[in-house]
Amino acid sequence: MRVLGIDPGLTRCGFGVIDSTTTGKAALVAVGVLRSDPTAAIEQRLLDIDTAISQLFVDYAPDSIAVERVFAQANVRTVMGTAQVSGLALVNASRRGLPVRSYTPSEVKAAITGSGRADKAQVGTMVTKILGLPEMPKPADAADALAIAICHLWRGAAQDRLAAAVAAARR
Repeated sequence: MRVLGIDPGLTRCGFGVIDSTTTGKAALVAVGVLRSDPTAAIEQRLLDIDTAISQLFVDYAPDSIAVERVFAQANVRTVMGTAQVSGLALVNASRRGLPVRSYTPSEVKAAITGSGRADKAQVGTMVTKILGLPEMPKPADAADALAIAICHLWRGAAQDRLAAAVAAARR
């Protein structure tokens, strides 16, 4: 299974692509950050990010998408941009008929480090170890996107099996 993880952001949108190996481990396929020009009009910035996200689907053909769930912050402008970019990822996945899961930052941190209160350095360190990378992915948005993808690989598959079992029991 190939998972595309998205850490949505209007200025920096992290992405990470991982594969599940035959032994059940995660293997890095690609990681990076999509950027938009902060001086451009919002509609141009969204178009630029949308075009880049769409290209990720073409380049990496994911089976499933995991996106960080937008949460409330004091900075409304940041939340709005994050929510808009999250919507772009969801629409791109829906357009292709791909399943999407959203995870809160605490869920991702707990899955990766064992603590929902882990800091970015702890998440980055664990992502590096889990994927057997020579160094931590940078910037943090890229490492976070990989963490989201790993979280989905570990938790999403189990959630899907539970949902299927419940559905089968109801028949």
